[in-house]
Amino acid sequence: MPAHNEAGQLGACLESFAEQERPPDMLLIVDDNSTDRTGDIAADFASRYPWIQAIRRESPEQGHQPGAKVVECFNFGLEQLREPYDYIGKFDADILLPPDYFEKVLEAFEQNPGLGICGGHLYVERNGKMVYEPISGPEHVRGPIKLYSAPCFRTIGGLRPSIGWDTADTLLARFHGYGVKTLPGLRVRHLRPTGFAYSARNARLQGESLYQLRYGIGISLLSSLKMAWKRRKPLLPFYHLAGYLRAVFSGKGRMLTRQEGAFARQWRWREIRRKLL
Repeated sequence: MPAHNEAGQLGACLESFAEQERPPDMLLIVDDNSTDRTGDIAADFASRYPWIQAIRRESPEQGHQPGAKVVECFNFGLEQLREPYDYIGKFDADILLPPDYFEKVLEAFEQNPGLGICGGHLYVERNGKMVYEPISGPEHVRGPIKLYSAPCFRTIGGLRPSIGWDTADTLLARFHGYGVKTLPGLRVRHLRPTGFAYSARNARLQGESLYQLRYGIGISLLSSLKMAWKRRKPLLPFYHLAGYLRAVFSGKGRMLTRQEGAFARQWRWREIRRKLL
């Protein structure tokens, strides 16, 4: 669990882990150079629950960056693991899990040996009501609440340190024949809605990720327009285009190989046709 300046949310988040009917065998919290009480809160829970561990990572202060920074923090924690594992998860520090979250997700894995990635749905509070957070389709396992089978995680090569990592992983899982599943009945509360601290700069990084995912201009444009509509940000496609073109002309590295990229485009076009028809 990467955590940077999450003192306002971390305590409630960890309580939801502690109240699990089937708690994880281990929860490793990585305090990513926080300047608030994040480290103290993590250490307090680690002292009370033997399956919780807390470590600190010293890293350059870069603000709230999507993608690379959080995956680098996750990978730092991964390097500390010495015990073998059957499943591994990446969870954010600003979520509230329902008590049966791990029980239900692990049950889904146990019932389907070919399942590679599984998770619930993220909900946010709006006008006093809990509503589905419409950042992506309901079939997509969101980045803050992902659980992977160990074979799938190793086959896809772990997580890419870039914005778009939580799309690359599902595409790679499907490319290698693993299933990806969401459990709509598992409603996870997102205490800080996605995009809360994001900037025009980060929107340009999203444009770069569309290039890195080898989507091509057609799918990239449709994805950008969809995001702009869902987030009510009409200028978003312009920032995305700027980022995409910057990646093209700078020779930005890709997250997928040519073969994986061809599969990704086929998959996305098939999904677009399915939703339109």
